[in-house]
Amino acid sequence: MEPAKRDPNAPKFLEIVIKDNNGKVWSTIYAQAKDFSTGSVGYYGSEKTTNPESGERYQCGLSFTLIGSKPGK
Repeated sequence: MEPAKRDPNAPKFLEIVIKDNNGKVWSTIYAQAKDFSTGSVGYYGSEKTTNPESGERYQCGLSFTLIGSKPGK
C-alpha cells in the first residue's frame, strides 16, 4: 500500500472563526492536523459555543480532509 498523500506546506492547525450573518463572532475553533482512521489526512476540531443573542448552546465538529490523501491499495 502506498503512503497517504501529504501537503508539505500545510500548517499544524487552522483557526476557524464562526460568525453570524451580521459578523458577530460565535466561536473560534482550532482544528489540529490529524491522521484519520480511514488513512486520509487533514484537520479536525470541535467546540461547544453559545449563541451570543439567545444563550442557547451548540456543538460543532469540523473535519477538513486533504482530497486524494487516502492511501492507494
